[in-house]
Amino acid sequence: MIRIALVDDKKNNRIILADKLSRSKSFEIAFEAINGEQFLEKMATMPSAGQPEIVLMDLEMPVMDGIVTIAIASALYPDIKYVVLTIFDDDDKIFNAIKAGACGYLLKEESSEIIAEMLMHLWDSGVGPVSPSIAHKILQIIKQESVIPSAASPKKDSNIFHLSEREEEILTYLCQGMEYKEIGEKLSISLNTVKKHVVHIYEKLHVNNKTNALRIAYTRKLL
Repeated sequence: MIRIALVDDKKNNRIILADKLSRSKSFEIAFEAINGEQFLEKMATMPSAGQPEIVLMDLEMPVMDGIVTIAIASALYPDIKYVVLTIFDDDDKIFNAIKAGACGYLLKEESSEIIAEMLMHLWDSGVGPVSPSIAHKILQIIKQESVIPSAASPKKDSNIFHLSEREEEILTYLCQGMEYKEIGEKLSISLNTVKKHVVHIYEKLHVNNKTNALRIAYTRKLL
């Protein structure tokens, strides 16, 4: 059985999706979450043996949307496959979701048979599932000369997490192994101010320790 997590703020959507997947005996629902923040909270307290192997992620959700959630989760739990399942098919959302770490992009209008078949193909081959109309849009995005350079040249993702310039500076120094006191002296700010900035960094990255903060920083090229 392939463990699936469903992340969608609308209960009816989760019920319909769970029903679609239940028609195949290959899947079991590991858990459901109403937004990205709740998803990360459940993952943090779940033993690795029970964690989902595939996550179906809606994009538009309150508190924490799908793109930010995938960006954080793919850094903290890189072995899990993240598949967007949404009604949105505009270019920006597709590009940003893939850039964040999504391995597939499906539309909710797909039939239960198609969704199950594509997820099984992902499990068997590692090839991410993509709805036909989305595949066409991805090809169009790639063909746009204005997009290719940004895709080829990694850019910082700090705008996803809304880090300030000062927070970026402090995160950089943390990654260099500097202690809070050293950072304060380097930036001519007090130790308490450094600590407050670190708390804000942790809040924006939705982590509670330095190890996970640095993991996200390196994975998401925040520096």
